Amino acid sequence: MHGEDRKGVIIATGAQGRLGRLICGLLKSQRTVIATARRPPADLILQGDGPLPALPRCHAVLALWGGTSNDPAKARENIALAHRSRAVAEASGARLVIHLSSAAVYGPGLDLRETDALHPLGGYGRAKAQMEREIAGFDSDQARHVCLRLANVVGADSLAPALLGEGPVRLDRFPDGRGPLRSYIAPGDLARIVLALADLAPETLPAVINVAAPLPVSMAALARAAGHDITWVPAPQTAVQEVGLNTERLQALLPAQHLHRTAPDMIADWRHLRSGG
Repeated sequence: MHGEDRKGVIIATGAQGRLGRLICGLLKSQRTVIATARRPPADLILQGDGPLPALPRCHAVLALWGGTSNDPAKARENIALAHRSRAVAEASGARLVIHLSSAAVYGPGLDLRETDALHPLGGYGRAKAQMEREIAGFDSDQARHVCLRLANVVGADSLAPALLGEGPVRLDRFPDGRGPLRSYIAPGDLARIVLALADLAPETLPAVINVAAPLPVSMAALARAAGHDITWVPAPQTAVQEVGLNTERLQALLPAQHLHRTAPDMIADWRHLRSGG
């Protein structure tokens, strides 16, 4: 692909991860997406290090790869992969790179805004915050680099294995009698947001964008919507009860986007994608 042939083409790294497997099918139904992974099956094999293979020309790079562990050494892999994503963009002529950060950079709280100070808890949140600091220096005349501070994605977060199981879902119960409350995003909504952001002029995009449904939902509501009973356990002292993102910036950028808001609708979206819809 050369010149104008790259318009609309997206290279998606880490397509065989849990999140990539969920959303790449929908992305491919809407655009020309080159799904890369470190091993087959993939449209293109792309390692996290070493020489880059020949890459097609593209408009945007969607960096889906990254570690989710709290182990500091593994969490730092996110920083190395951010640099690798920049190299992929330079080699493919991409004008936009979308990096996936996390709500974990904020720490606990509600109505968390992109302008708030960051207080990450754990190695994963700290690594994502450091990754953002590195990426802040990546912009060039060729490419704009944007970090999506991503809410929990239904079907791709720590609750997902329990939702896929058959038994009750174990959840922490806090002193007020409630369980964890989180900002979530349905996976289909995330895919549509990525496509909509890629359609905007890269230079108009802010450096960081919270990506979530407008209101947080409880993990208990998601578990029940998926047909599971709840087994409550006392929350440990280190447990975080509430993490909620303010999404006014996202809504201003994409006012026509209508996102799933309720636990049943989010679960239905997730199941639809898992079924190949």
